[in-house]
Amino acid sequence: MKYGIVIEKAANNYAAYVPDLPGCIATGESLEETEEAIKQAIQFHIEGLLEDGLPIPEPNTVLLYVEAAIS
Repeated sequence: MKYGIVIEKAANNYAAYVPDLPGCIATGESLEETEEAIKQAIQFHIEGLLEDGLPIPEPNTVLLYVEAAIS
């Protein structure tokens, strides 16, 4: 499954989360490190859901960029 992720720049690192998997987060010092960390976090999160007998949420988040006019 492919999940949309959001990566935000913090003061000294990056933080990522998965809107379709509440509580699934990761951090890293670079974008690449953060991307790898969130991939591992998604796998770990899904394994936990399976172990607990909970359903795995289908990816349904739509990620878009929009332009906003600045006056």
